[in-house]
Amino acid sequence: MAEAPEPGERISEAEHAVMEALWARSPLTANEVADAVAPARGWTLPTVKTLLSRLVAKQAVATQPQGKRFLYRPLLARTDYAAGESRRLVERLFGGSAAGLFAHLAEAEALSEADLSEIEALLKGLREGAGQ
Repeated sequence: MAEAPEPGERISEAEHAVMEALWARSPLTANEVADAVAPARGWTLPTVKTLLSRLVAKQAVATQPQGKRFLYRPLLARTDYAAGESRRLVERLFGGSAAGLFAHLAEAEALSEADLSEIEALLKGLREGAGQ
């Protein structure tokens, strides 16, 4: 899978909805993508085709001809996209400090006991892996 698009080529919220459909199941035709995302957003097929074209131009989606139509599949892995967006968020809002993000979430009481347990387990795993 490709790396996340460069900062000038960020995926918009609307494009992200299309990517979610492709990450869930692919390859898909434009009509299938529209069936998955358009009803909830009030979009038309031409709107979905425009979003697909933008994603192809950003090299986040590939096309494959199938008769008179195209099949679309993601080139950008969901995990790579999430990692890039997470890094940008931490950089932009917390000066690059992941600890700052966790402190903010803790102060805002946005972390449940389950979240804290999961974070503790992740940290334990990271520390054990670093000791090897």
